Amino acid sequence: MTRVKDGKHFRFRTAANNMAKAGEKSGGGGKRGLKRKAPAEEPQETAVASDGTAESGVQSAKAAAFPPGFSISEIKNKQRRHLMFTRWKQQQRKEKLAAKKKLKREREALGDKAPPKPVPKTIDNQRVYDETTVDPNDEEVAYDEATDEFASYFNRQTSPKILITTSDRPHGRTVRLCEQLSTVIPDSHVYYRRGLALKKIIPQCIARDFTDLIVINEDRKTPNGLILSHLPNGPTAHFKMSSVRLRKEIKRRGKDPTEHVPEIILNNFTTRLGHSIGRMFASLFPHNPQFIGRQVATFHNQRDYIFFRFHRYIFKSEKKVGIQELGPRFTLKLRSLQKGTFDSKYGEYEWVHKVCAYCSKAI
Repeated sequence: MTRVKDGKHFRFRTAANNMAKAGEKSGGGGKRGLKRKAPAEEPQETAVASDGTAESGVQSAKAAAFPPGFSISEIKNKQRRHLMFTRWKQQQRKEKLAAKKKLKREREALGDKAPPKPVPKTIDNQRVYDETTVDPNDEEVAYDEATDEFASYFNRQTSPKILITTSDRPHGRTVRLCEQLSTVIPDSHVYYRRGLALKKIIPQCIARDFTDLIVINEDRKTPNGLILSHLPNGPTAHFKMSSVRLRKEIKRRGKDPTEHVPEIILNNFTTRLGHSIGRMFASLFPHNPQFIGRQVATFHNQRDYIFFRFHRYIFKSEKKVGIQELGPRFTLKLRSLQKGTFDSKYGEYEWVHKVCAYCSKAI
């Protein structure tokens, strides 16, 4: 090797020659060198695979099984810990799927002799029993239903006529929600607020034979509240609105709804308070649904949240039914129930949602 005057070039060429020589010794040692290194490399590869730190996607049979006292949280390296956790989740998923398929094969083999399926534990069926649950055969409940504000509707003495309005200066999203809601509720009319107070709107609604008033409030151009007032004697319910989806925002939705009167489904309105709210929702729709339209409006109460959905159904066979969501959809949370029409200052409240200041839970 020739000596260069510049020391940097001399050192660089010397380092390159050393690396080349090291590569020749490791790679070009022949069969003899490979035989010597093979026993030392094999346990190292298996150890890496068993710990799960190998970067390759191929896993051996030992890599899928973790030792009994293995703890992923003890791994200090974040990338290795994440990789191990991902592999552990995949292993758990595979085991669960294999057990499910095995149980399905056993049930198919037993046929009619198969044991009944176990009832899964959910938040709803594990809840503490509510003492205010309504008994259908209770005489007190029957008397209240016969004398409450909705008795004239359920006795078919009045037909629903709904007025839908918004807060002052609504934005486009709230206006479109009102228009789509008017296609769901028959005989409903949308009017703009124009700065009028609700105390002035309610007497005008009563004079024009409206039976219910719906006011949709908004915040930051998004609908966030709904006031439902039954006319002329109340009651008035205030809901918090969330998870609003218009028709264009719903995937795989059906065609626009027709003018047929939809059916109505009320689920889990079993308590005294839920019974009153369910009767309020029922009074918005006429008594004579047109089944030829195959449209259903659903109010589903679950964990004190009311989920609204609007579907169209079709019978594919005697056991199978296909449904298409038409929209809109939203979720309601009851905030207060007030006697009479809307009066925020002197109104008498039957029920108010209260939250603990320390634990942020409902009281």
